[in-house]
Amino acid sequence: MEQIKERRQLLLYYNPYSGSGVFQNKLDYIIERFQEAGYQVMPVRAARGMIIDEVLGTIDQDKFSRIVAAGGDGTINLCVRAMVKHDIHLPLGILPAGTANDFAYYFEIPEELDDQLDVVLGDRTTKVDVGKVNDRIFINVCAMGALVDVSQKTDPNLKNALGTLAYYLRALGELPQLHPIVVKLTTPDEVYLEQIYFMVVMNGESAGGFRRLSPQSSMNDGKLDVIAFRKMPVVEFGPLLFEVLNGRHPENKNVLYFQTEELTIESDWDMNTDIDGEHGEKLPLHFSILNQRLDVFAPGSEEGKND
Repeated sequence: MEQIKERRQLLLYYNPYSGSGVFQNKLDYIIERFQEAGYQVMPVRAARGMIIDEVLGTIDQDKFSRIVAAGGDGTINLCVRAMVKHDIHLPLGILPAGTANDFAYYFEIPEELDDQLDVVLGDRTTKVDVGKVNDRIFINVCAMGALVDVSQKTDPNLKNALGTLAYYLRALGELPQLHPIVVKLTTPDEVYLEQIYFMVVMNGESAGGFRRLSPQSSMNDGKLDVIAFRKMPVVEFGPLLFEVLNGRHPENKNVLYFQTEELTIESDWDMNTDIDGEHGEKLPLHFSILNQRLDVFAPGSEEGKND
């Protein structure tokens, strides 16, 4: 672990509307904790996607100790995207305030705010890969296919009331309308031609609240985990969903699973895509990995979860 230099400025990028919006009521306390730790806080409110890009494009990173992003996966994505674009190499702290918080879940960030603040004010970091699809960055997942818009279709009030259960309910409602899509998947080692309903390219372990969607993922191995759900009889969906919930699906005959450093996805069909919970790119898609690009504050051992 590289010792964090004691620069006494901290940039706080926060989304007041993430999750149920309760973060707004905690903002003053969070700033108080940072100031008690001796930091001058520079707050940046997530009003539109480019604001963090503008700020990180102008700051002198040598004057800052760390960046803290407070919000859901989409908020963290915007922050990391701007960090990569402007060659910012400050360590990143996470205050999860979204619905699923899949990126934070990977690092086992505590649930209590005071414990989260202890982590981001600490000095333990772990190296983290960043995914790239075409010209866009993703921290956790790029999804595509018939179920990709589940998170976008799910009613915000339902998400606030039920949390990740809302995603499950919405996904089940989509099953009768599924239609397979023919895709060509090209890696440096192999070419696959498949009929799929849905697929994900994972950097992390969970997505949309499915906590074990990619149980073999490591965020610092320099590889992406690809999971494609093949065309199958409707009666096999139920057992497969049970396996997904328990992380046993990579061995299922209806699932194509592999790891790769690069991937190209092509299809003659239009296919919805999603990047960290937001609308994604049009096909064709080319994936690559920025190996250990980030340093993220995490609890536990300084080597990180999967080292």
